[in-house]
Amino acid sequence: MGGGGNMNQMLKQVKKMQEQMLKAQEELATKTVEGTAGGGVVSVVVNGQKSVLSVTIKPEAVDPEDVEMLQDLVLTAVNDALTKAEELANQDMGKFTGGMNIPGLF
Repeated sequence: MGGGGNMNQMLKQVKKMQEQMLKAQEELATKTVEGTAGGGVVSVVVNGQKSVLSVTIKPEAVDPEDVEMLQDLVLTAVNDALTKAEELANQDMGKFTGGMNIPGLF
């Protein structure tokens, strides 16, 4: 059956993979994506860890008579940005999981 050498080797690989994933997650914090709505009158920047970094609203998007439209635009832009951040994270982290969804990993 051989000694425990294989187990040690496997543990080393797992540890290395965890370190690389941690590094990739840290890098995601420095990468940003932008979501927009209303043809760019509202834009939202989020990082790869899905933290909203900035919200930009151009004056022409602000109509005191129609606050609901502005709220919808902000919502759309935020969701757009979060979707892009999710894709970015999946691309970056997918390198390690090989497309497998390992439960409890994220």
